Amino acid sequence: MTTPSSPPPAGGGARRYIGIALAGLGAAIAVSLVAALAERTGQHWLIASFGATCVLLFGVPDSVLAQPRNVIGGHCLTSLIGLLGLHLLGDGWPAVGLTCAVALMAMMLTRTVHPPAGANPIIVFMTHPGWDFLLLPTLLGAVLLMGLARLYWLTLRWLQRPTTR
Repeated sequence: MTTPSSPPPAGGGARRYIGIALAGLGAAIAVSLVAALAERTGQHWLIASFGATCVLLFGVPDSVLAQPRNVIGGHCLTSLIGLLGLHLLGDGWPAVGLTCAVALMAMMLTRTVHPPAGANPIIVFMTHPGWDFLLLPTLLGAVLLMGLARLYWLTLRWLQRPTTR
């Protein structure tokens, strides 16, 4: 079987399908737990870009794009830029376009590129959240998803370890 942290191997063997199933199971567990937390607390823990984050965290967890610096840093940076753009430039298509471009360049400059986070400025312009959007859902949601993904893959590695008798 593949290492749980590596992408499923190419081809049509059983190992590939097991890897795909494990990635899907991890994403389902993580999103369900965060959604349940949102439901129980009445707080918005989920944003659409977190679905794409789970693709990276569970589908290609060893990718540089799925590392904590990129996931957490990328989400926080782009949400901040989205909020600044909305408040400084106002609504409208030129503002959202420029804000998305600035968010991309900022992630590249800071080496925190996380493609799903590129959607955060658009989310900000669509929903007009307050500044607390930086804390919840952005920071706390990204940290929680990152932690759940790490725990999931560590648990699978532990379960697959060879036993000595």
